[in-house]
Amino acid sequence: MNILTFDIEDWYCHDIITGDLNWSRHETRIYTDVDRILDFLDEQNLKGTFMCLGWIAEHHPSIIKKISDKGHQIGCHSYQHELATNLNEKEFKDNLVKAKDCIENVIGKAINTFRAPAFSVTTSNLYVLDIICELGFKYDCSIFPAKRLYGGMPESGCSQPSFIKHNGYLIKEFPVNPHVFLGNHIIFSGGGYFRLLPYWIIKLFTTKSNYVMGYFHPSDFDPNQPKMKYLPIYQQWKNSVGLKSSFNKFKKYLSDFEFINIEQADIKIDWNKAKTIIL
Repeated sequence: MNILTFDIEDWYCHDIITGDLNWSRHETRIYTDVDRILDFLDEQNLKGTFMCLGWIAEHHPSIIKKISDKGHQIGCHSYQHELATNLNEKEFKDNLVKAKDCIENVIGKAINTFRAPAFSVTTSNLYVLDIICELGFKYDCSIFPAKRLYGGMPESGCSQPSFIKHNGYLIKEFPVNPHVFLGNHIIFSGGGYFRLLPYWIIKLFTTKSNYVMGYFHPSDFDPNQPKMKYLPIYQQWKNSVGLKSSFNKFKKYLSDFEFINIEQADIKIDWNKAKTIIL
């Protein structure tokens, strides 16, 4: 089972280092980048899950409505991509309520899926899971079961669709999937990992996996996006690696393997056989 998701943010929205949230000063590129994705999905008759920022829904509502009108599932990716680890419990809840309201006001229906920015759910902020349950979310995609700079929860033991239970709340979790090679957990199916790795490795790891969480950003396919020269050299490199070839790699990936969205996957999964992980 291969799942197709997108984090709908513009090229500057993943700037989680400087904390500069004055996004209106940046060049807007998301319309062209998202249109290219939607056109290809139309050609392939594929439906994805699009995790949208509330700020994008508020300032560029037409792009969110267009995604929804084409029959794709709409989820939430927070309001302005602030790391969940940087927000206390009240701040996180206020942020999520605002984001949820912005998105639902645009598409005219409730949303049920969430992914934390940069997978920033760890054992130190598990209240995130409680809050998304309280707010009516049915699915979470925030668990990153490997080490990660801004999050990661390798100790969760969650690398397949599972129930996550915390403080009496229960939610269906669709985590990122690592491929274990020589004892190392290698992420390959999205973001900078997908852009960096050669396609033959991605294809091999996907073939050997019974579950893959694909996650992409519009900026993953935009080699002409402005450079963030004020970022550390490593971060600049990570943001730009593989951009020239990534969209063709993406198209080949979606042609070589079958993909479905989260709601379609939910129907196919026998949840009676799924693990329940207590955190």
